[in-house]
Amino acid sequence: MSKKDGGSNDAFFKANKQSPWYLVAFGMIGTALSGVTFISVPGEVGAEAGQQFKYFQFVIGNAIGFIIVATVLLPLYYRMNLTSIYGYIEQRLGYYSYKTASFIFLLSRTIGSAFRLYLVVIVLQHFVFDFFNIPFAFTVLLSLGLIFAYTYKGGLKTIIVTDTLQTFFLVGSVFFTIYFICNNLDLGIVEAFETVKNSNYSKIFFFDDFITNKFHFVKQLLGGMFVTITMVGLDQDLMQKNLSCKNIKEAQKNMFTFTGIFVVINLFFLSVGALLYIYANKYGIEIPTELVNGKTITRTDYLFPEIAFNHFSIIPAVVFLLGLTAATFATTDSALTALTTSFCIDFLGMEKKEETKHTVRTRHMVHLAFSFIMFLVIILFKAINDQSVVTMIFVLASYTYGPLLGLFAFGLFMKSKNVNDKFVPYICLISPLLTFIISKNSSLLFGNYVFDNELIILNGLITFIGLLVISKSKTNIG
Repeated sequence: MSKKDGGSNDAFFKANKQSPWYLVAFGMIGTALSGVTFISVPGEVGAEAGQQFKYFQFVIGNAIGFIIVATVLLPLYYRMNLTSIYGYIEQRLGYYSYKTASFIFLLSRTIGSAFRLYLVVIVLQHFVFDFFNIPFAFTVLLSLGLIFAYTYKGGLKTIIVTDTLQTFFLVGSVFFTIYFICNNLDLGIVEAFETVKNSNYSKIFFFDDFITNKFHFVKQLLGGMFVTITMVGLDQDLMQKNLSCKNIKEAQKNMFTFTGIFVVINLFFLSVGALLYIYANKYGIEIPTELVNGKTITRTDYLFPEIAFNHFSIIPAVVFLLGLTAATFATTDSALTALTTSFCIDFLGMEKKEETKHTVRTRHMVHLAFSFIMFLVIILFKAINDQSVVTMIFVLASYTYGPLLGLFAFGLFMKSKNVNDKFVPYICLISPLLTFIISKNSSLLFGNYVFDNELIILNGLITFIGLLVISKSKTNIG
């Protein structure tokens, strides 16, 4: 089988390292934002008293994190010519550390991507498929089936193109949505800007009460920075796209361009949230609720689709649906490709084997298996979830990605130390447990201190200390 074949493993894993940086940069917008940003971020603007634009503090931290990834981690990965970024852990810390890092990614990305797809599926189910009495499980299968159909053969080479198209629909739908809302509120663009600025929803920076306020600027900034370093720089999904560029210079141009667009687009999403709440207040629209486990809960995730489907005309509703679907498909197809790549390379050693029809067929089966696992996770999450999806995703990241932060930090900064490799899996299991215990008792332990996204730093620090405990200095042999 030719290495340039669109169905080859090289095309699936690395897109033959021929991806144009500008396509990667634009396509990554859809992958990084997802349906979570499309629905949950606008909904969170009015989710709690005083929450407002606090998410933008997190976005500023994201931007700093992207720059660190581009200037520190990307050069390392290119220098080592990695396909799976966890190959660095194998070379630096050892076999068991390598397998542990890869497993953490597989677990984290499977659950995280399932959560993101779940958000779109529940919206489609609630506002579209329930009307036809179609079961929730079928809606999930349909969504995953469509994604599997166009990714199973071409993998990364395919999604570099499809994500570009999906991001176009995502970005376009944001601007069209702002236009439709402004039109319904009889506001021009300048008037809309002033209305948002003067509303009760536009406060960005929170500096009061560092100890008890989880929205404090420092907490959000640090949380955004370290969540980005782990969920992007230490995550096979987004890094796989960067590693498909021709060289490090093009990969860095991609990251810097992407960072600028990412910040601006998030500001627009927050503005959409403010306008939605202004519109809802003007026309007496209540935030939707749902009965979960016998308890009625407020669903801020439903506010955007509620207004789009039930209070706008058919064209805005279609635009919303296209944007939401494009955002989530761009995230899920990329995740399935990255999960398949990581498992095939890190656990099956496929990169070290000669490509045959058997290895390609094995890759197809792995791809199918992860699609099915994601289906099961979505069904489970539907049964137990009672929080906004955006909240759940970052809570999950704090616990699952924290050990990855500790592993990479130790590898980068403690080059004079060697760990006892066999004990690393235990450290990575104990760290999230200790983090959870400390988080639940933070008020008692730290004088009413309340953790938010910076919890990932604590998790990484505990992992780092644990690795120090089981390490010893390298012996120089003269």
